[in-house]
Amino acid sequence: MRFASLGSGSRGNSLLVEIGRTRLLVDAGFGPAEMSRRLARLGVVPADIDAVLVTHEHSDHIGGVAACARRFGWSVRLTHGTLAAWRERGGDMAATLIDSHEPFSIGDISVHPFPVPHDAREPVQFVFSDGDRRLGVLTDAGHVTPFMVSMLDGCDALVLECNHDVAMLEEGPYLEALKRRIGGRWGHLDNGAAASLLAQIERKSLHHVIAAHLSEKNNTPALARSALAAVLQCEPEWVGIATQASGLDWRDVLN
Repeated sequence: MRFASLGSGSRGNSLLVEIGRTRLLVDAGFGPAEMSRRLARLGVVPADIDAVLVTHEHSDHIGGVAACARRFGWSVRLTHGTLAAWRERGGDMAATLIDSHEPFSIGDISVHPFPVPHDAREPVQFVFSDGDRRLGVLTDAGHVTPFMVSMLDGCDALVLECNHDVAMLEEGPYLEALKRRIGGRWGHLDNGAAASLLAQIERKSLHHVIAAHLSEKNNTPALARSALAAVLQCEPEWVGIATQASGLDWRDVLN
Protein backbone atom coordinates (compact mmCIF):
# COMPACT_ATOMS: atom_id res chain seq x y z
CA MET A 1 0.00 0.00 0.00
CA ARG A 2 1.23 3.46 -0.89
CA PHE A 3 -0.25 6.93 -1.20
CA ALA A 4 0.60 10.39 -2.51
CA SER A 5 -0.97 13.83 -2.61
CA LEU A 6 -1.43 15.68 -5.88
CA GLY A 7 -2.10 18.88 -3.95
CA SER A 8 -3.76 19.90 -0.70
CA GLY A 9 -5.28 23.26 0.17
CA SER A 10 -8.04 25.71 -0.62
CA ARG A 11 -7.12 25.87 -4.33
CA GLY A 12 -7.52 22.16 -5.03
CA ASN A 13 -7.24 18.74 -3.38
CA SER A 14 -6.58 15.21 -4.57
CA LEU A 15 -5.03 12.18 -2.87
CA LEU A 16 -3.91 9.02 -4.68
CA VAL A 17 -4.10 5.60 -2.97
CA GLU A 18 -2.59 2.47 -4.52
CA ILE A 19 -2.94 -1.14 -3.36
CA GLY A 20 -1.93 -3.95 -5.70
CA ARG A 21 -3.20 -3.11 -9.17
CA THR A 22 -5.88 -0.67 -7.97
CA ARG A 23 -5.50 3.12 -7.83
CA LEU A 24 -8.13 5.42 -6.35
CA LEU A 25 -8.30 9.19 -6.09
CA VAL A 26 -9.86 10.93 -3.12
CA ASP A 27 -11.32 14.12 -4.64
CA ALA A 28 -10.31 15.89 -7.82
CA GLY A 29 -10.12 19.61 -7.29
CA PHE A 30 -8.10 20.10 -10.48
CA GLY A 31 -9.22 20.19 -14.10
CA PRO A 32 -8.11 17.57 -16.66
CA ALA A 33 -4.95 19.33 -17.83
CA GLU A 34 -3.68 20.12 -14.33
CA MET A 35 -4.72 16.69 -13.07
CA SER A 36 -2.73 15.04 -15.87
CA ARG A 37 0.30 17.15 -15.05
CA ARG A 38 0.16 16.34 -11.35
CA LEU A 39 -0.39 12.62 -11.97
CA ALA A 40 2.59 12.56 -14.33
CA ARG A 41 4.78 13.90 -11.54
CA LEU A 42 3.96 10.68 -9.67
CA GLY A 43 4.55 8.45 -12.68
CA VAL A 44 0.84 7.87 -13.26
CA VAL A 45 -1.41 8.54 -16.27
CA PRO A 46 -5.18 9.14 -16.07
CA ALA A 47 -5.91 5.71 -17.57
CA ASP A 48 -4.33 4.15 -14.45
CA ILE A 49 -7.09 5.52 -12.18
CA ASP A 50 -9.90 3.09 -11.31
CA ALA A 51 -12.29 5.50 -9.55
CA VAL A 52 -12.65 8.86 -7.81
CA LEU A 53 -14.17 9.07 -4.32
CA VAL A 54 -15.60 12.49 -3.49
CA THR A 55 -15.62 13.67 0.12
CA HIS A 56 -18.05 16.59 -0.35
CA GLU A 57 -19.31 19.22 -2.78
CA HIS A 58 -16.96 22.15 -2.08
CA SER A 59 -15.23 23.21 -5.27
CA ASP A 60 -11.68 22.58 -4.07
CA HIS A 61 -12.64 18.90 -3.76
CA ILE A 62 -15.22 18.31 -6.49
CA GLY A 63 -14.41 21.08 -8.96
CA GLY A 64 -12.56 18.91 -11.48
CA VAL A 65 -14.42 15.63 -10.96
CA ALA A 66 -17.07 15.90 -13.68
CA ALA A 67 -14.68 17.16 -16.37
CA CYS A 68 -12.03 14.56 -15.50
CA ALA A 69 -14.61 11.78 -15.40
CA ARG A 70 -15.85 12.73 -18.87
CA ARG A 71 -12.35 13.18 -20.31
CA PHE A 72 -10.76 10.09 -18.79
CA GLY A 73 -13.73 7.75 -18.35
CA TRP A 74 -13.36 7.64 -14.57
CA SER A 75 -16.11 6.24 -12.37
CA VAL A 76 -17.22 8.45 -9.49
CA ARG A 77 -18.50 7.51 -6.05
CA LEU A 78 -20.08 9.93 -3.58
CA THR A 79 -22.89 10.25 -1.05
CA HIS A 80 -26.47 11.11 -1.97
CA GLY A 81 -26.16 14.46 -0.20
CA THR A 82 -23.00 15.39 -2.07
CA LEU A 83 -24.53 14.54 -5.44
CA ALA A 84 -27.74 16.42 -4.62
CA ALA A 85 -25.81 19.52 -3.55
CA TRP A 86 -23.68 19.36 -6.69
CA ARG A 87 -26.75 19.11 -8.93
CA GLU A 88 -28.42 22.02 -7.14
CA ARG A 89 -25.42 24.13 -8.15
CA GLY A 90 -25.94 23.17 -11.79
CA GLY A 91 -23.45 20.34 -11.97
CA ASP A 92 -24.14 16.84 -13.20
CA MET A 93 -22.27 13.60 -13.66
CA ALA A 94 -22.83 9.88 -13.74
CA ALA A 95 -22.04 8.51 -10.29
CA THR A 96 -22.45 5.58 -7.94
CA LEU A 97 -23.88 6.43 -4.54
CA ILE A 98 -22.19 5.31 -1.33
CA ASP A 99 -23.48 5.12 2.23
CA SER A 100 -21.51 7.20 4.73
CA HIS A 101 -21.25 4.21 7.11
CA GLU A 102 -21.11 1.23 4.74
CA PRO A 103 -17.76 -0.29 3.71
CA PHE A 104 -17.19 -1.35 0.10
CA SER A 105 -14.35 -2.56 -2.10
CA ILE A 106 -12.92 -1.44 -5.43
CA GLY A 107 -10.44 -3.92 -6.84
CA ASP A 108 -7.74 -4.59 -4.25
CA ILE A 109 -8.77 -1.71 -1.98
CA SER A 110 -11.24 -1.95 0.91
CA VAL A 111 -12.86 1.42 1.62
CA HIS A 112 -14.64 2.43 4.83
CA PRO A 113 -16.34 5.84 4.64
CA PHE A 114 -17.22 7.74 7.80
CA PRO A 115 -19.21 10.95 8.36
CA VAL A 116 -17.58 14.13 9.61
CA PRO A 117 -18.90 17.49 10.89
CA HIS A 118 -18.41 20.01 8.09
CA ASP A 119 -20.58 22.64 6.40
CA ALA A 120 -21.51 20.43 3.47
CA ARG A 121 -24.57 18.29 2.68
CA GLU A 122 -23.30 14.78 3.53
CA PRO A 123 -19.50 14.92 3.89
CA VAL A 124 -17.40 11.82 4.44
CA GLN A 125 -13.78 10.86 4.90
CA PHE A 126 -12.20 7.44 4.39
CA VAL A 127 -10.10 4.61 5.79
CA PHE A 128 -8.40 2.42 3.17
CA SER A 129 -7.12 -1.10 3.80
CA ASP A 130 -5.45 -4.04 2.11
CA GLY A 131 -6.66 -6.37 4.87
CA ASP A 132 -3.63 -5.82 7.10
CA ARG A 133 -2.62 -2.17 6.87
CA ARG A 134 -4.85 0.88 7.21
CA LEU A 135 -4.54 4.41 5.83
CA GLY A 136 -6.79 7.01 7.46
CA VAL A 137 -7.72 10.23 5.66
CA LEU A 138 -9.33 13.12 7.55
CA THR A 139 -9.64 16.62 6.15
CA ASP A 140 -12.46 19.18 6.21
CA ALA A 141 -13.91 18.57 9.66
CA GLY A 142 -14.94 21.26 12.11
CA HIS A 143 -14.35 19.37 15.34
CA VAL A 144 -13.24 15.99 16.63
CA THR A 145 -15.94 13.40 17.33
CA PRO A 146 -15.65 10.08 19.19
CA PHE A 147 -16.63 8.24 16.01
CA MET A 148 -13.82 9.88 14.05
CA VAL A 149 -11.40 8.80 16.78
CA SER A 150 -12.68 5.22 16.67
CA MET A 151 -12.36 5.07 12.88
CA LEU A 152 -8.76 6.29 12.88
CA ASP A 153 -7.64 4.29 15.90
CA GLY A 154 -4.69 2.01 15.12
CA CYS A 155 -4.03 3.24 11.58
CA ASP A 156 -0.65 2.58 9.97
CA ALA A 157 -0.66 5.95 8.19
CA LEU A 158 -2.71 9.08 8.67
CA VAL A 159 -3.39 12.12 6.50
CA LEU A 160 -4.74 14.69 8.95
CA GLU A 161 -6.10 18.19 8.46
CA CYS A 162 -4.15 20.99 10.11
CA ASN A 163 -5.95 23.85 8.46
CA HIS A 164 -5.07 26.83 10.61
CA ASP A 165 -3.34 28.23 13.65
CA VAL A 166 -5.96 29.84 15.89
CA ALA A 167 -3.94 32.98 16.58
CA MET A 168 -3.03 33.46 12.92
CA LEU A 169 -6.67 33.09 11.89
CA GLU A 170 -7.84 35.58 14.52
CA GLU A 171 -5.21 38.14 13.55
CA GLY A 172 -5.30 37.48 9.80
CA PRO A 173 -6.89 39.28 6.83
CA TYR A 174 -10.12 37.29 6.45
CA LEU A 175 -13.52 38.88 7.05
CA GLU A 176 -15.02 38.09 10.44
CA ALA A 177 -17.77 35.91 8.97
CA LEU A 178 -15.21 33.74 7.18
CA LYS A 179 -13.09 33.52 10.33
CA ARG A 180 -16.13 32.28 12.26
CA ARG A 181 -16.93 29.74 9.58
CA ILE A 182 -13.40 28.34 9.41
CA GLY A 183 -12.95 28.26 13.19
CA GLY A 184 -16.46 27.03 13.98
CA ARG A 185 -17.70 23.54 14.76
CA TRP A 186 -18.59 22.93 11.09
CA GLY A 187 -15.43 24.44 9.60
CA HIS A 188 -11.87 23.13 9.69
CA LEU A 189 -9.55 21.55 12.25
CA ASP A 190 -6.88 23.85 13.66
CA ASN A 191 -3.45 22.55 14.65
CA GLY A 192 -4.46 22.05 18.27
CA ALA A 193 -7.62 20.12 17.39
CA ALA A 194 -5.64 17.88 15.04
CA ALA A 195 -3.11 17.23 17.80
CA SER A 196 -5.95 16.44 20.20
CA LEU A 197 -7.33 13.82 17.81
CA LEU A 198 -3.88 12.35 17.34
CA ALA A 199 -3.48 12.09 21.11
CA GLN A 200 -6.71 10.11 21.41
CA ILE A 201 -5.95 7.34 18.91
CA GLU A 202 -3.78 4.28 19.30
CA ARG A 203 -0.50 5.26 17.60
CA LYS A 204 1.75 2.21 17.98
CA SER A 205 1.33 1.24 14.32
CA LEU A 206 1.76 4.71 12.85
CA HIS A 207 4.51 4.83 10.21
CA HIS A 208 3.41 8.10 8.60
CA VAL A 209 1.59 11.23 9.76
CA ILE A 210 0.91 13.82 7.09
CA ALA A 211 -0.42 17.29 7.87
CA ALA A 212 -2.81 18.35 5.09
CA HIS A 213 -5.12 21.14 3.93
CA LEU A 214 -2.92 23.85 5.48
CA SER A 215 -4.17 27.38 4.96
CA GLU A 216 -1.65 29.47 3.03
CA LYS A 217 -2.65 32.59 4.98
CA ASN A 218 -3.49 31.21 8.43
CA ASN A 219 -0.90 28.49 9.09
CA THR A 220 2.68 27.45 8.46
CA PRO A 221 4.25 24.01 8.01
CA ALA A 222 6.42 24.67 11.08
CA LEU A 223 3.40 25.33 13.32
CA ALA A 224 1.51 22.27 12.06
CA ARG A 225 4.55 20.04 12.45
CA SER A 226 5.25 21.32 15.95
CA ALA A 227 1.70 20.62 17.15
CA LEU A 228 1.66 17.04 15.88
CA ALA A 229 5.26 16.26 16.84
CA ALA A 230 4.52 17.23 20.43
CA VAL A 231 1.99 14.40 20.61
CA LEU A 232 4.13 11.93 18.70
CA GLN A 233 7.27 12.84 20.70
CA CYS A 234 9.27 12.97 17.49
CA GLU A 235 11.32 15.49 15.59
CA PRO A 236 9.05 17.94 13.74
CA GLU A 237 10.64 17.04 10.41
CA TRP A 238 9.29 13.48 10.75
CA VAL A 239 5.78 14.84 10.19
CA GLY A 240 5.09 15.14 6.47
CA ILE A 241 3.36 18.07 4.80
CA ALA A 242 1.01 17.82 1.81
CA THR A 243 1.38 21.19 0.11
CA GLN A 244 -0.86 23.04 -2.31
CA ALA A 245 1.75 23.43 -5.02
CA SER A 246 3.61 20.12 -4.86
CA GLY A 247 1.41 17.75 -2.88
CA LEU A 248 3.36 14.86 -1.36
CA ASP A 249 5.55 12.27 -3.07
CA TRP A 250 4.75 8.57 -2.79
CA ARG A 251 4.82 7.13 0.72
CA ASP A 252 4.86 3.38 1.31
CA VAL A 253 2.73 2.70 4.36
CA LEU A 254 5.26 0.38 6.01
CA ASN A 255 8.45 2.29 5.10
